[in-house]
Amino acid sequence: MKYRICIALLLVLMKGSVQLAQAQSASVYFGLGTAVDSSNGQPVDTFGNGTVFNTPKMAGLFETLGGDVMFRPHLGVGFETAFRSQSNYAGLNYRPLFYDFNAIYEPVSNAGMIVPEFQAGLGGANLRFYENQSYCDSFGGCSSSDYYVESSNHFQLHFSAGARFYVKGGIFIRPQVDAHWVNNFFQFGSNWVPEYSAAIGYTFGRNR
Repeated sequence: MKYRICIALLLVLMKGSVQLAQAQSASVYFGLGTAVDSSNGQPVDTFGNGTVFNTPKMAGLFETLGGDVMFRPHLGVGFETAFRSQSNYAGLNYRPLFYDFNAIYEPVSNAGMIVPEFQAGLGGANLRFYENQSYCDSFGGCSSSDYYVESSNHFQLHFSAGARFYVKGGIFIRPQVDAHWVNNFFQFGSNWVPEYSAAIGYTFGRNR
């Protein structure tokens, strides 16, 4: 939740910067997709009790939030994050999150109906691990809770290619392919994590 609040505040600031920084335009968007990686193939005795777990693949439904400011007709900067709900990792639950700051190049003006877009930048990947514990008592009955265990942070490089299809005014739909290169991503089988998504967004100042 705290990530969503921070991102929402950032996007509001981006919108305001259209006038403050005399930018050409600014956009915000929300999307759905998936990021995938293979298992590292290493069994893990997570709890040190002789029970061995297999490490999983990365998959599942990811949410994407982002925004950008175009300071010139073809050049701008942006921020993007992709995350998913908790999933199992070798007896624990984990929540992956990717975030990156990017330079943006749009080879054609966003006054058109179709606008190709290329991004390159850097950021980080964060894996947060939780343990699910169940307990019962005579008063409240039985319940379970997720307890934060630890997190693992990695530097990442980010590249993406997509296209905005403007359907009405500043409203656009954008399919996109991303590539995250995550340094020492030992929890999974590869440092390269491809991501496939489609987003809906709005561009402020597009028609001025």
